[in-house]
Amino acid sequence: MTASDDRWDVIGVGANSVDFVNLLPGYPQPFGAFAKMQIRDRRVLCGGQMATAMCTCASLGLRSKYVGVSGTDENGRRIRAELTNRDVDITDLIIRDAENQFAVILVDATTGERIVLWDRDDRLRLRERELPTDALAAARVVHVDDVDDDAAIRAAKIARAGGAIVTSDIDRLTDRTEELVGAVTHAIFAQHVPTHLTGTNDIEQALRILRKRHDQVLCVTLGEHGAMILDGDRIYQEPAFSVQAVDTTGAGDVFRGGFIYALIHGQPMDQALRTANAAAAVSCTRLGALNGVPTLDEVNALIASRKVSV
Repeated sequence: MTASDDRWDVIGVGANSVDFVNLLPGYPQPFGAFAKMQIRDRRVLCGGQMATAMCTCASLGLRSKYVGVSGTDENGRRIRAELTNRDVDITDLIIRDAENQFAVILVDATTGERIVLWDRDDRLRLRERELPTDALAAARVVHVDDVDDDAAIRAAKIARAGGAIVTSDIDRLTDRTEELVGAVTHAIFAQHVPTHLTGTNDIEQALRILRKRHDQVLCVTLGEHGAMILDGDRIYQEPAFSVQAVDTTGAGDVFRGGFIYALIHGQPMDQALRTANAAAAVSCTRLGALNGVPTLDEVNALIASRKVSV
């Protein structure tokens, strides 16, 4: 193997999870007919934002590495086996004597929308000193989430210093959110984050306010309304693909994997959004996060179907 072969297309630094997915006949409510209901289907499936994103990248043909922490329990063994089976490298995954992160997910069978109840032992925190510095410095893309802020920001800075594209999964507000935004090259937010950071409910206006503080590419996922990017002073917005949703769990993580694939292949921003939206849409047609990860053929077929219908 040559030195160039050792360079990862993408390294993901962040969380994994084992999900206990329950398919329900409707949306749970504290009172009335839906206060008590029979589970239609239940499965134990792997997920977690970074594990799902890296499995998406691998499925789309990228050489992918996952960096994070798993437990010593059965769920920890399950997530490690799943990542390996999906061709994601885990040689820098840390195994710690703790229960692996898990989630109980309630899915409304009529819409595919879900409620996520999760727990994570603090012993699973990834420490800065555990980061694979040399690999991060040589990667083409490094993707970080906001679960362990110290490690994520450090990984982003190492990668940027090495000339990598650095993308993010920013899903919550902390006192270090703005610092994480400043550390990456392409900040990808969940829908609620830009509005809370700026105090405006207008998504485009929120991105433009953030632009005054950060010169990065700013992207926000909008669920059934697709996604929006501010690149320089130009806004790009692409609608979501219409599919029959079974489960939206992991759709945002798959979006990020699709977007990373598009960046590595030099797609312009509007095309990159279409690729990412298509990947996310395919993932919604199956139950579970990793179970919904699409192939490149599936993504391309969905994109082609829209072209034909126009």
